[in-house]
Amino acid sequence: MLQVIASPSLQPMDLTTLRAVLWDLRPKLVPSRFEKAQQPDQATIQLGFRSLKGMVWLELSWQAEAPRLVEVKAPPRGGSGSTFAQQLQHSLRQLALVDLHQSGFERVVEFRFALRPGEAIQRVLVLELMGRHSNLLLLDEQRRIIALGRQVREHQSRIRPLSTGDAYTPPPTLQGLAPDRTEGFERWQQRLSLVPIPLRKAFQQTYQGISPALAAQLAGDDLNSPVDSLDARQWKDLYERWSLWLDQLDSEQFTLVVENDGRYRVWGSPSAEVDPQPSLALQLGTLHQQCLEQRALARISHELRQCLERWRSKEQAAHDDQRHRLDATEGHAALQRQADALLCLGNPSRDQIDEAQSLYRRAKKLRRSRPILEQRLEHHQQRLELITASETFVEDQQSATWQDCEARLSALKDLRDELEELLQPKERRRDARQQRRRDQPTPLEMITPGQLTVQVGRNHRQNDWISLRQARSGDLWFHAQECPGSHVVLKSSNGLAEESDLAMATDLAAYFSRARGNSRVAVVMVPTDQLQRIPGAGPGTVRHGQAEIRWGDPQRAEQQLLAPSLNPQTG
Repeated sequence: MLQVIASPSLQPMDLTTLRAVLWDLRPKLVPSRFEKAQQPDQATIQLGFRSLKGMVWLELSWQAEAPRLVEVKAPPRGGSGSTFAQQLQHSLRQLALVDLHQSGFERVVEFRFALRPGEAIQRVLVLELMGRHSNLLLLDEQRRIIALGRQVREHQSRIRPLSTGDAYTPPPTLQGLAPDRTEGFERWQQRLSLVPIPLRKAFQQTYQGISPALAAQLAGDDLNSPVDSLDARQWKDLYERWSLWLDQLDSEQFTLVVENDGRYRVWGSPSAEVDPQPSLALQLGTLHQQCLEQRALARISHELRQCLERWRSKEQAAHDDQRHRLDATEGHAALQRQADALLCLGNPSRDQIDEAQSLYRRAKKLRRSRPILEQRLEHHQQRLELITASETFVEDQQSATWQDCEARLSALKDLRDELEELLQPKERRRDARQQRRRDQPTPLEMITPGQLTVQVGRNHRQNDWISLRQARSGDLWFHAQECPGSHVVLKSSNGLAEESDLAMATDLAAYFSRARGNSRVAVVMVPTDQLQRIPGAGPGTVRHGQAEIRWGDPQRAEQQLLAPSLNPQTG
C-alpha cells in the first residue's frame, strides 16, 4: 500500500492579508501601464503591468478554495487565447492603473483604469474575495458589466444575479459591527459576552473582518473556550492583541510570518515597525503557489494510487482465473491412462471404444491448451509487475523533496499518460502512442565526480529510453536486485569510469527503488550491450546475462540529491 501524502491546508486570504497586499502593491503599481492578460486556468487571471520600476505581474483568482490577490514572478506564457483574457486585453489596452481601492472591512478591490492619472475612470476591474462567492468583473465607465469570471444566474442567487450588460451592484452589506479602536475594554468585552458561545464564534458573529485564521491569531489557546469561562487576565490579553491588530491595520504596519505548518500572519510581529517587507505580496504569491502545487501533487498521487489499485485487482483476478484453468489441465495424463485402459481390454465394446475416443479428445484438448494458458499467465504476471513498478515510481515522486513541485507534478502526469497507454485496450491507445512518439523522454541526469553523465529513468518509458534506445557500447546499467525500481545508466562510453562514479550510480539505483528504506541494497551492474528486451513485455522490461553485484547506500544518494551544488536536472 502506498503512503498517502497529507494535503496541506490552504489559508484563505482574509481582510487583514488583503490590506497588507494592497499596502505592498500600491507603491509598485500606482500608476502603471497595463500590458498583458492571460488565463492559466478556469478561475485565475494573470495581469502584467509596466511601471517605472519594471514589470509587475499580479494573479487574481476567484477559485472557491483559494481566492486571492498576490504578486507572482513572470509566469510562463499561456492562456492569452481565452475569451475572458482577450476581453481584458482589448478593454484595458493603452490604459493606466491609477487607483487600487478597497474600503472598510469589505474584501472587494477595485482596479481603476484611465488614460492617465487625473483623468476620468474608463474601466474598473472588481475582484471580490468572498469564498465560494468570489468573482472578477470588468466594468465600463458607467459601471456596467462588460465581462466576468463567473456568471451568476437568477436561480443561483435571487439577491444578486450577475450577467454581462447588467449594472454592477456591490455585495450585500457585511453583518456585524466594524471594529473600532476607540471602543473601550468594558464595552468590547460586553459585546463578546452576550451569548455563552465559543470565543471563535463570538468574534466572527460580533465584528466584521474576522476570518477563522484571524480569530485563531487573536484568541490563541482560548479559541474554542466559551466566553463565560474566561477570567480577567485572559480578557486583558485578548484586548491587548485586539488593540495591536487594529493599530497595525490602521497604520499599515505589516510583516509576513510563516509558521512551520504553512499557516501565516501579516500582523503581530514585534519587528513590524523596524523591518518592513516590501515584497510581501510576492512572498504570499510564492506561498500560495507552493501550497496549490502540493495539493495538486497529493491529488494526482491519490488518483494514480486508485487507478493502480483498480488495475491490480483486475489483473490479479485474471491471473488467478488463468492459474485455475492451468491447474485443471494437470488431469490430461490421467485421462490418457483411462483411455488406454479401455482399449487394452480383451474385447472392448463399441461403447467402451467411444468412451476411450472421448477421453483421448479431452486429454488432447487439455494438452493443447497448456501453452496458451501459460502464455496468458505470463502476460498477466508481467502486467502485475508493471503495476508494482509504477507504484514505486509514484512513491519516488512523493518522497522527492529535493525536487521542486512543478517537476514532480509533470513527472506524475507523464506516468499517468503512460499507464493509460499501457493498460488501456489497444483500440484506445493509437493517438496516445503517436503523441508520445513525438515527445522525447526527459530522464533525470546528473554529473558524477569523474564528470560522467548518469541517467535515471523515472517511469517505464524513460527506463526503456536510457537502457535500450540511447545506451551506447561501453555504458553500464544498474538496477536494484530482484526489486522494482528505476534503471540507472552510467555513460561510461564517454570516458573511463572511476570507482567514485560507479559508487554514485550504485547508490542512485538503490535509492530509486522500493528497497530505499534499507541501509544497504544489492544492485546489479551489467554492460548495456548485454541487455535484451523481453518480447511482448512492457517498455523498460529487460533481461540480462551474468551481472556483477554491488552494494548501494540509499541514504548517501539522498544526501547527494539534496546537495545544492549537485543541481540535478531533467532532460
